[in-house]
Amino acid sequence: MSGHSKWSSIKHKKGTADAKRGKIFTKLVKEIIVAAKEGGGDTEMNPRLRLAVSSAKGANMPNSNIERAIKRGTGELDGVHYDHFTYEGYGQNGVAIIVETLTDNKQRTVADVRHIFSKYGGNLAENGSVSWMFEQKGLIMIPENDLDEDEVMMASLDAGAEDFIVEEGSFLIYTAFTDLHSVHKKLEESGYNIEKVELTRIPKNTIKADEVAEKLLKLIDYLEDCDDVQKVYANFEISDEVFERLSED
Repeated sequence: MSGHSKWSSIKHKKGTADAKRGKIFTKLVKEIIVAAKEGGGDTEMNPRLRLAVSSAKGANMPNSNIERAIKRGTGELDGVHYDHFTYEGYGQNGVAIIVETLTDNKQRTVADVRHIFSKYGGNLAENGSVSWMFEQKGLIMIPENDLDEDEVMMASLDAGAEDFIVEEGSFLIYTAFTDLHSVHKKLEESGYNIEKVELTRIPKNTIKADEVAEKLLKLIDYLEDCDDVQKVYANFEISDEVFERLSED
């Protein structure tokens, strides 16, 4: 889990493409549209939509954008039809990579993903090749600020969380895949400022990747920069020394 978190920290500090506000909004709008289409436009009755809207608000998306995306999903406004596809592959050192996409053109998306894997030292694999190496979890992030760590931890565990970690000035709260909505709602009702809430994949085991970290991060960055890609997961870890060097580059 530590390797995954360090990777996220590096992306944030290096200002990679996925941190660009416009790209984040595009990805979030797609998720809201699909969630509303599949489960309706009521966030109280549609956990996936509630999650998508919470993520959008966490990214400071204007309410008008959120409402318009919901209406596109429910059919009140014209919109594009998106489908969800997951691709699996390998990066340098045999690192397992999962790529989640939302697209209106599967042929374009798979061609783009395959091209990025090939160009930057990885290779696309058959579905099922690496997904078993990850566990699906819920993740809730609360800014540390002046909050008491023990109080937040106890509130999280009482709400049904499985794990609690303090890292980079934030409390990271992990839940079972099916419990994210209920834990999020309880913490929200307790008055905590939720910075991020999302479904994620946590590697069961990690591969040391110090010697290929820079190349591996480049591959992942280009995958995340693809317009149709929503999330990328990988099962690697890097040392503190390499982490500090890449953070400063």
